[in-house]
Amino acid sequence: MKVLDLRCAHGHRFEGWFACDEDFMEQNGRALVACPMCADTTVARMPSAPRLNLSGAHEAEPARTSVMPQPSDLQAAWLKAARELMSRTEDVGERFAEEARRIHYGESQQRGIRGQASDEQRESLREEGIETFALPVPRGLDGPLQ
Repeated sequence: MKVLDLRCAHGHRFEGWFACDEDFMEQNGRALVACPMCADTTVARMPSAPRLNLSGAHEAEPARTSVMPQPSDLQAAWLKAARELMSRTEDVGERFAEEARRIHYGESQQRGIRGQASDEQRESLREEGIETFALPVPRGLDGPLQ
């Protein structure tokens, strides 16, 4: 199994697991490899340092951690939060504004929902005292991630 460091055209970095280099090349050539953040299929392989296990080698001293989080850490935290939100909410799709009103006025059971609403629908909900927020979710999160 090969673990490759990949990057999409938008600069998002992620890992891909493939049986061999040829599998990556074949899948990437057919646009089957997509960024988990933005679903971009323009993916490039990044250089990565091999890990060598040499007998008698000593573990390198861990580098001091910086105070500033790294972009990859922020990306991983955002993906984790988005997955958590999706696992705890019901997708009501284009019925979002209607269902949010039903919940707000006690016509439907209280629960977390998510879906699609236009700017006008969100503004109308806000005027009725129903708070919402727009959260762009990567297309790769709407199904199982491999």
